[in-house]
Amino acid sequence: MLRDPSHRTGYLAWQLSQAMAPRLEKALRPLDLTLAQQNALLHVSLAPGVSSAEVARRSGVTAQSMGAAVNALIDRGLLERSHHPGNRRVLWLRVTDEGLRLAERAQAAMEEVEARAVRIFSAEEQATAQALLHRLVDHLNPDALRFDAPAGEGEAGEAAVAASGEPTG
Repeated sequence: MLRDPSHRTGYLAWQLSQAMAPRLEKALRPLDLTLAQQNALLHVSLAPGVSSAEVARRSGVTAQSMGAAVNALIDRGLLERSHHPGNRRVLWLRVTDEGLRLAERAQAAMEEVEARAVRIFSAEEQATAQALLHRLVDHLNPDALRFDAPAGEGEAGEAAVAASGEPTG
C-alpha cells in the first residue's frame, strides 16, 4: 500500500532541492553562471589547487558534468588550470581575480535566495534546521562539507602535508 511520502526526510529534502534550484538558477542568471559553475568557483576559491575531479566529488555530480562547468569557467578567464609539480597527470585549478570577484557576487546572490526561503523560521529554528541538515549531509556526503584541498592536492593540501611531516613526493 502506498503511503503519503511527505513524512519521509528524503522526499522532503528532494522537494526542497527542487524548489530551491530554479530560484538559485534565476539569481545566478544575471551573472551568466550555472549552479555547477558557481559551485566550482566556490570550491576553487576556497581551496586553490583543488582538482576538477575533487570538486565533482564534493559537489555530488559526475566528473563529466563538472568538467564541462570548469571548462566553461576557464574559457571565460575565471579559472586557470595548471599541472601539479609532482604529478603531471594531476591538474590544479586556481581562481583568477575576476573569478574571485564573480564568486563573491554569486555567493551574495545565493545568500539572498536562502534568506528569502528561510525567513518563515525564527533565528533559533534557522539555526536548528541548518545544524540538522549539516549533520545529515555530513553523514551522507561528508566531502560536500570540505572546503580545503585534499592532502597532497593543491596549495592548501601541500601545506597540510608539509605540516603533517609526511613526505610530499
